[in-house]
Amino acid sequence: MLDQIHWLAAVTVLGVLEQAYFFLQVIYARRLFGISPPKISGPPEFERIFRAQVNSSEYFPIFLALLWQAGLFFHQGLAAALGLLYLYARYCYFMGYKASSSERLAPIYFSAGVLWILIAVSALGILHFFLSHYVGLNVLQFLTA
Repeated sequence: MLDQIHWLAAVTVLGVLEQAYFFLQVIYARRLFGISPPKISGPPEFERIFRAQVNSSEYFPIFLALLWQAGLFFHQGLAAALGLLYLYARYCYFMGYKASSSERLAPIYFSAGVLWILIAVSALGILHFFLSHYVGLNVLQFLTA
């Protein structure tokens, strides 16, 4: 079974490391700008870093759920590749937002697009499972016939 999920696990670990990097960036920004917790406001430079980290953290559970559903029900390799694209887009988002609020837009739109693709392949995989498992209808046989 592990050979069916190892890429998903690797992308998950990379995602957790990316989140840790974003957390560390907020800690460094707090020290740089002298903003102690629980304060969340300060200079625009700090607020952009803080918002980029919070926004990335808010989307992370959604990403993980879709990554694993797409990988388990559709195709592990495709899900892992999409996961890597998503993580790269999130990194670009974070770095862009850190530089300027307008720099975040293209990466956030790209990462949202990747999430929509993960939703689609997850839904297709789950639908195929239900149809084949409970209805006895194997859609793949019809497509290859």
